Amino acid sequence: MANELTMLGESVAKIEELLGDELDTITLERAVFGLFFTGAKLSTGDGGLCFTPVKEMPEAVCCPSSAKAMPLSGRLRGRTARECLADIFCGNILRRTLGIAVLNALSMAVWKRRPPETYEILHGVDAFDALDVSKYKKTVVVGALVPMLKKLMKAGADFKVLEQDPRTLKEREMPHYLPPERAAECIPDADLLVITGVTILNDTLPGLLDLAKPEAEILVTGPTASMLPDAFFEHGVDMLGGIQVTNADELLDIISEAGSGYHFFGKSAERTVIRKKNDQKEGGE
Repeated sequence: MANELTMLGESVAKIEELLGDELDTITLERAVFGLFFTGAKLSTGDGGLCFTPVKEMPEAVCCPSSAKAMPLSGRLRGRTARECLADIFCGNILRRTLGIAVLNALSMAVWKRRPPETYEILHGVDAFDALDVSKYKKTVVVGALVPMLKKLMKAGADFKVLEQDPRTLKEREMPHYLPPERAAECIPDADLLVITGVTILNDTLPGLLDLAKPEAEILVTGPTASMLPDAFFEHGVDMLGGIQVTNADELLDIISEAGSGYHFFGKSAERTVIRKKNDQKEGGE
């Protein structure tokens, strides 16, 4: 977990540098733990999302045991942004999830005040559409990222998909499947590495990045990967594909009713791509 916390720690440190004492006055106005997404709205009006890690909570099977999953229920509103960010480094997966949603919301606040200089944010762009898969000899996908798998299948690409639950893959995709414990067999040869943002939550991202060759193109994508990218770029990532909230209240209402991207894209949130402005990769870690 240490390396992953280093990346998130660096992101939090950047937010602290840019917002300073405001983190003690900015508060959490709303928190929603939806079936697919966890959302936060801050007193600034900014909103942020994170993937809801249902499968990471084996204890959430009945009322008495699931109470342990979020001991702060009913007391979240009004917590300071600094308190929420501290939860990113605790052992409770739901508090960590909400902390990352708050980090993403604070990133939105930073971008409104200070547009990025060393990278660009493409609004309304799907990260998968930003990739020309024909450019890469070998690709590895971490997670059952359906649009990416469809794109690779259509192109007849040479690829492997690492996924914890093979039941999420279609029959025609299974010849490309490898269990996660075999990552070292394929990632070092990958020219393109596409990684689900869930790896930020479950602490597997650092190990995956360590396996990648320096010249590989690396995309980390998903609602969790919607934050300041500086630390991720420094660890070898070239592009983040995320979600930026445009109407926090409307979005939180939707995810509270088990809504997915189908229900809110183009309405209360939009896809974004965050990438370096130059094409040259900066020499790895």
